[in-house]
Amino acid sequence: MTDEFKTITGTSEGFYSEKRSKFLAFAHHVETTDEIKELLAQYRKKYYDARHVCYAYMLGALREDFRANDDGEPSSTAGKPILGQINSNELTDILIVVVRYYGGVNLGTSGLIVAYREAAADAIAHATIEVRQVEEVITYDFPYVMMNDVMRIVKEMQPRIVSQTFENTCRIQLAIRRSEAELLRQRLAKLAF
Repeated sequence: MTDEFKTITGTSEGFYSEKRSKFLAFAHHVETTDEIKELLAQYRKKYYDARHVCYAYMLGALREDFRANDDGEPSSTAGKPILGQINSNELTDILIVVVRYYGGVNLGTSGLIVAYREAAADAIAHATIEVRQVEEVITYDFPYVMMNDVMRIVKEMQPRIVSQTFENTCRIQLAIRRSEAELLRQRLAKLAF
């Protein structure tokens, strides 16, 4: 099981033109289907005069939540090639929207597949790709007198501190790479009250 995944930061744009048809591509970092729905609504509103607004997305570190949409283009000529580019670059938490302005000449199914694939590839080529870690959040409650012991483990293992409260009973939430989570749990458990 891997605890890393590749995604893009922010947004990027790509472009492809064939026989006067223009394909405008937009890649976005997304984390929820609600974000995706909102972005798609914005594109449909902004490019209301475009013939098609096709898209594909992939969500989650395990890359199990995905969808491709042809928006009226012949079946599998738009969404699938866009999703193919997401897959070949092993990306997740990404939405790619390709807006097509029809140029008056039919491209045929193979021409459409190439056009949508190249537009999506150009958007990815202009994106900043980063590798992120899959994190697990561990919550640990302890008496204040154990503060030094807990903080020593935090210093050694370097998890990200999500939140902390220090009172009579202290609580700390730590986010750590999934592959190291069990070791952190064990080390904290060994600190006896």
